[in-house]
Amino acid sequence: MAITADMVKNLREKTGAGMMECKVALTEANGDVEQAIDLLRKRGLAHAAKKAGRATGEGLIGSYLSEDHGTGVLVEVFCESDFVARTPDFQALITAIAADIARAGEAATPEWVADPAGPVQQRVAGGIAKMGENMGVGRFARFSGRGLVGLYIHLGGKLGVLVELDGTTGAAAQHDAVQTLVKELAMQVAAASPQYARRDEVPAAVLEREKGIYRAQMEGQNKPAPVIDKIVEGKLGAFYQQVVLPDQASIRDPKTSVAHMIAAAAKEAGATLAVSRFARIKVGETA
Repeated sequence: MAITADMVKNLREKTGAGMMECKVALTEANGDVEQAIDLLRKRGLAHAAKKAGRATGEGLIGSYLSEDHGTGVLVEVFCESDFVARTPDFQALITAIAADIARAGEAATPEWVADPAGPVQQRVAGGIAKMGENMGVGRFARFSGRGLVGLYIHLGGKLGVLVELDGTTGAAAQHDAVQTLVKELAMQVAAASPQYARRDEVPAAVLEREKGIYRAQMEGQNKPAPVIDKIVEGKLGAFYQQVVLPDQASIRDPKTSVAHMIAAAAKEAGATLAVSRFARIKVGETA
């Protein structure tokens, strides 16, 4: 297929590689962006494996957190201008939509949110009529029933995070160390953008892809197979440190891992703690 300038520019933005290298990689991959990224990484030309999200509109993240911190909601609500997003009316709208989702419980499916006759779309229609801009609801997350939920809103409402902790029932949920931990974890997710709560959540196909790239990087170096295997495992450990929350370095203290933070809080509270899940939603960002 024909490789356009926009395709080359897009790949350059995702990888940091040179324009010519991006064009060559896209040509070899027949325009497949993911394959082109892999080719550049194998050649040591891509500076990052993770692609950045692309902004698609204005809006804010609505949120809800129950009084007992057992239920939390994030919802992405779009509008046309940042001016409207900052108005009290729009902020009241996103808060009401988040509360609607919380009240709906398990019934809050994407289909329920999109139902023109449902409470969410009725609110959106009212907002459009009142504020004079087109609006819509994007992604949302609702956590409830597994443990203590932490909520963090950043960038003036453009980015929201929910984190849920297992092992936080009864007195453990009220312990200062646990309360502090769940807030710190939410801030960690906002800043470091992990993809998985545990190593065993990383798909086997993703691991095999990474291993294949690491092995390709060492082609022609004439290293013994056991040495290559050891290097690959070391690189895989570094990969985990990028994408798995407990493996990440703490944003507060890079010498301390998130896993160590969790263990320290668990010891202080006399509980067994683990992150069961988290959600990170930034306005206009796509996977």
